[in-house]
Amino acid sequence: MVDHPSEPVADLSDIDIRPIETRDLHAVSTLHADAFGPGRFTRTAYRVREGTAHVSPHCRAGWRDGTLVGAVTMTAVTIGDTASNHWLLGPLAVRSGNTSKGLGQKLVLAALQSVGDSSATATVILVGDLEYYGRLGFEAVPRGTITLPGPVDPSRVLIWRGPDGALAVPSGSIQAETAN
Repeated sequence: MVDHPSEPVADLSDIDIRPIETRDLHAVSTLHADAFGPGRFTRTAYRVREGTAHVSPHCRAGWRDGTLVGAVTMTAVTIGDTASNHWLLGPLAVRSGNTSKGLGQKLVLAALQSVGDSSATATVILVGDLEYYGRLGFEAVPRGTITLPGPVDPSRVLIWRGPDGALAVPSGSIQAETAN
């Protein structure tokens, strides 16, 4: 479940957005299960993330009165033979009852801000709807330029090309970045 930026943005001043920490993983996992069900594990993007750290410096969570109401995760990935400054965004999940208020958008923007602050040459890839993510600075990847290891609709592969939007689109297959 994600909210839609075309809807009016509610007052989110009572939401505390902060980096996800290891202690938050159970709550994030429960949110993902509630939002996406068991079928989430068959998605290609989930397969890319298998065996990786569940927390990166750019993951963000939204909390209201001690309750997790939304989360977005970011996973370091390689694209082709380039092994740095690429991130896979997702999943983005917002707890039922908190959707269509702009929280998903706010979480994604916080994650992108973190990525951009860490490197002016970072890109972020995701599989999602251009109508939603285009408003946040994402654009369609030219067909066949970036591939994922499994079935995915190529029109849903999107990229954020750095804080100024001017980075070249990398090419090749995506896989999780492994620690050296």
